[in-house]
Amino acid sequence: MTIRKGHEWGSVAVAPDSLLTVTSDAALRALIESSRRTGAEVPTVGLLGGDLMRTVGGSADVSRFHSGEPVPHLPIDVVHLVADESREAWFVAHLVARKSWWRGTITAAMNAQFIGTWDVAPRGHPNDGRVDVVEVSSNMTMQQRWMARSRVALGTHVPHPLIATTQRSEITIELARTTPLWIDGERWGSGRVLHLHVEPDALIVCV
Repeated sequence: MTIRKGHEWGSVAVAPDSLLTVTSDAALRALIESSRRTGAEVPTVGLLGGDLMRTVGGSADVSRFHSGEPVPHLPIDVVHLVADESREAWFVAHLVARKSWWRGTITAAMNAQFIGTWDVAPRGHPNDGRVDVVEVSSNMTMQQRWMARSRVALGTHVPHPLIATTQRSEITIELARTTPLWIDGERWGSGRVLHLHVEPDALIVCV
């Protein structure tokens, strides 16, 4: 069940000796995609890096998983992507559609709160059953983008008249033209019509 106001999120337990760990969002995505395509259950995963780890308050210190002390076990959503009705993928942290950071439209679909040091989706949560879509208008000038960039580290770039935000459990994004895509920090071809569907409680992570 996704996170609910007034309820505890996840549980606390000792990590198993056989705990699988990943050091990046891309590595976690690879595990999810492999499981989805084979029908296997996604194992519990320890997070040692990536924007999702930062979002849920983890660290790169692996010793916490072998200390014998209880650690948080948190349910996490993933987002299923179908691009142009022909290619599919899953992502755990974010999808970004852009040609440049400095001109043109930028669209980010966020399951995690962060992209690197940027607090892109300050109201987002990776277990609320929704993806946060943030769109920067092509009308935003380079000077305005520079100012917004200086504020995004603190999550104060929104509200802004040229930055639109929405939260959806399912959404189809129609870009003006075929645009390069990045999924969990890795280049993933290009697309124009992007259908996103949140899969709630898709896996358990340890932090």
